[in-house]
Amino acid sequence: MRITIAAVGRLRNGPIRDLISDYTKRLPWDLTIREIAEGRQASRRKDDEATALLACVADGAGVIALDGRGKDLTSEDLAGWLAKRRDDGQRDWTVVIGGADGLGAAVLDRADLVLSLGRLTWPHMLARLLVVEQLYRAHTIQTGHPYHRE
Repeated sequence: MRITIAAVGRLRNGPIRDLISDYTKRLPWDLTIREIAEGRQASRRKDDEATALLACVADGAGVIALDGRGKDLTSEDLAGWLAKRRDDGQRDWTVVIGGADGLGAAVLDRADLVLSLGRLTWPHMLARLLVVEQLYRAHTIQTGHPYHRE
């Protein structure tokens, strides 16, 4: 699978970047992170960011949008959801992480899955780490690796 994480903001060097790098190296999937700048004008921020985020989606790629109002899946559910889509031929995915104001309607409308990381609010830098870890966890669930425990 080829996965792009499209996210608002720049991730600085430090422990979060190191952890993301560690999980990325463990994944057999091709994972790319594309960062876009935060929208400058507050009244248009979400729409401008949505346009830039959607520009990161490759032709034919599926879209998973992170939003607190999205589906609250277990790790097993997410692994199964991804496996079913992979088996149906969907190999390219873009996971979209918005900025401080959330995602614009255009991203939510385009999404194949609107996913919640729970009811807590997470900084978008930590959300990147959580996404990469959950992708790795999904892979280990799919392959029967003992990383995931119930």
